[in-house]
Amino acid sequence: MSGLDLGIVGNGTIAALINSRGDYQWSCLPRFDGEPVFNQLLGGGGTFSVWMEDLASRTQSYDHNTAILRTRLESRDGAIVEIVDFAPRFENQGRMFRPAALVRRFRVLAGTPRMRITLTPETDWGGRKLKPVRGVNHVRYVDEEISFRVTTDAPVSYILSGTSFILDREAAFILGADESLSDHPEVIARDWEERTRLYWKRWARSLAVPFEWQQAVIRAAITLKLCVYEETGGIVAALTTSVPEHAGSERNWDYRYCWIRDAYFTVTALNRLSGMGTLEHYMRWVRNIVAQSKGGHIQPVYGIGLEADLTEDFADQLPGYRGMGPVRRGNQAAEHVQHDVYGQVVLGVAQSFFDTRLMKRPGLTEFEQLEPVGERAFAVHDTPDAGIWEFRTIAHVHTSSAIMCWAACDRLAKIAAHLGLPARADYWRERAEIVHGTILEKAWNEEIGAFTAAFGGEDLDASVLLMAEIGFMAADDPRYVSTVQVINRDLREGDHVYRYKVTDDFGKPKTAFTACTFWLVDALYRIGETEEARRVFEALLAARNHLGLLSEDVDTDTGELWGNFPQTYCMVGIINSAALLSRPWSQAM
Repeated sequence: MSGLDLGIVGNGTIAALINSRGDYQWSCLPRFDGEPVFNQLLGGGGTFSVWMEDLASRTQSYDHNTAILRTRLESRDGAIVEIVDFAPRFENQGRMFRPAALVRRFRVLAGTPRMRITLTPETDWGGRKLKPVRGVNHVRYVDEEISFRVTTDAPVSYILSGTSFILDREAAFILGADESLSDHPEVIARDWEERTRLYWKRWARSLAVPFEWQQAVIRAAITLKLCVYEETGGIVAALTTSVPEHAGSERNWDYRYCWIRDAYFTVTALNRLSGMGTLEHYMRWVRNIVAQSKGGHIQPVYGIGLEADLTEDFADQLPGYRGMGPVRRGNQAAEHVQHDVYGQVVLGVAQSFFDTRLMKRPGLTEFEQLEPVGERAFAVHDTPDAGIWEFRTIAHVHTSSAIMCWAACDRLAKIAAHLGLPARADYWRERAEIVHGTILEKAWNEEIGAFTAAFGGEDLDASVLLMAEIGFMAADDPRYVSTVQVINRDLREGDHVYRYKVTDDFGKPKTAFTACTFWLVDALYRIGETEEARRVFEALLAARNHLGLLSEDVDTDTGELWGNFPQTYCMVGIINSAALLSRPWSQAM
């Protein structure tokens, strides 16, 4: 198995990544972008690990339509242990109960397994181990910024000393707030497990899934839900930092923040499945961003708590994924100028003006708050920026950024018309037409037969495939059809697509960007190449790990996953492509 054969548990407050041996590889406290207490993914010593004597096989799966992870270990003599991991999430007394807590249950299914369960959390980004303070049935970890307690009915002495022992009964561990539990840990763990299972099954049942690829779509939707920090509505691009895009690339970024672009795609995908709660939470987050900007510059990325300062530095104590540093915390992209963000702000909330299912729909006040965003989009649509791929030393007038600026003006026109504001609708329609004309004139390269990455350029960029999806151009327009065909020919290797193939700040990319392959699948479908679209989509599904999850990149030669994990862009792609390609339910029987 590769290093990204991991499962995820979470509840909208915290999350953890667990490998198929049952070891915690990554988890941050007190939230997604916090201190990595369990950090083995990046070479640290912090883990909640499991060892079984004479381990012969291991399997891992999710309980059907839930975020409850089940790891099964079997020894050579036939002993079998099952580990159930989850983060509690369910309604309690009219509120969603989603504490910063993780639960582990060990069950003996056969034989007398000899086990070692070790708890070694770290702090200071791998700089030092957290000192345990033991109690009768718990261990406390208290530091300047982190405090939590692990309560268990397993022998605490064995856990702290790393002593192996015969596991002859069920054992439960509850990692949570530094306070006493109200009942026996096994009783609480069982109760929380059943209530959490019921929550996820009900949530999955509410999704409007396509007929085909239902399980792939539901797993993608649950994974996206686990990347939403529900307190604020912010959506992280991934749960990890510094998993490189390819071996030794130094393309190691911290993705535990909320890119407006990625969040827009996530919200759109869940909306497509009727998962409206995420949109309502995200609306609150975006409204705060818009209010902070006061009609001026909007960063492409913020912290999940609206933090604007994401200063990037290095955690030198951690060697990195497979020893491939550096380990970065923070992200310089917060300092970039990326004009596509204005379109994504408007696109991300546009549906809310029209959707009558929402408990609280926006109106005139919210529209007026968005208009300065549109003004900014119009003002910068033909000026250089860092682009969707966040070049650090390269600035062009990027076609994809200009298209998103058009989208801001176009959607504001539609919202104004819906609200009965004809003068404002005309105003924004006029601006959208100006931007549209500029893009057609300056981004189309007749000699190449494609819309290029930048105005007046010759290089290709897979992001222009999105122009049909957002309504900039009809899919049967000969220029769009030609663009799809050229990108399919020049940016595709096997069944995977590169963002671009030009040299950037770190050389030439060596892995394909999985989200771009999904964009190509959708584009092929739209131009009528349905069978090829389905074939490539099936190849993408085959590239997922053993639990149906995807990271950011894939090695086109080996099929190995690289990049931060799980990548929301990619899970979005599963949902969107399945919705397009699936046969309708009316043809199911």
